[in-house]
Amino acid sequence: MADDKITIYIMGKQYGVPKNLTIMRAMEFAGYRLVRGCGCRGGFCGGCGTVWRTQDDYKIKFGLACQTMVEDGMFLAQIPIFPANKTAYKLDAIKPSVDTIRALYPEVFRCLACNTCTKACPQNIEVMDYVQALLRGDIARAADISFDCLMCGLCAARCPAEIVQFNVAILARRLYGRHLAPPAAHLRKRVDEILQRKFDPEIAELVKAETKKIRDLYNKRDIEPE
Repeated sequence: MADDKITIYIMGKQYGVPKNLTIMRAMEFAGYRLVRGCGCRGGFCGGCGTVWRTQDDYKIKFGLACQTMVEDGMFLAQIPIFPANKTAYKLDAIKPSVDTIRALYPEVFRCLACNTCTKACPQNIEVMDYVQALLRGDIARAADISFDCLMCGLCAARCPAEIVQFNVAILARRLYGRHLAPPAAHLRKRVDEILQRKFDPEIAELVKAETKKIRDLYNKRDIEPE
């Protein structure tokens, strides 16, 4: 059994944990009760940013605690939120242009094109590419590249120019969705159906249903192909 354990250090304290755990599970195994920085536990919320070093390696590494497996000799600490200034704006009052990016987030233009932001991203997003797209005013391209961003902040943690890439990325997606994307006819149809209370009887039936029936319906639901 001892051969299945490895040594890690959480907030400077040594623990022996099973080697097949994620950082998050290892922290819980060590006795930590996670009430912040755990979120979805499945790599979707970006709330469990973690920084670590391993023995005999000078590099500082970043990742999400729910995705990253523990390593022997890992020294780790969580950074569940990265401090970042966020500019306030009214979406209908701004335009999808490079001038808007410059006015709201001028620090983007300090980008050194060093690509450390991309290397830090746990989602393997080409962060530098969407920053460069924003510098060209290509809002649609930036929105597309950054679509899977979890807002974890790890890109900003590595940036020597101290850019808050993830806040600029969500601005790009909002600009694209509000001003550039074509209207979605199927979405408009569904909104109209909801306003007409088309689904009220079905919802009322679900509210009264037993747990087993709800589980059966869930297990038999249509799942979109990947």
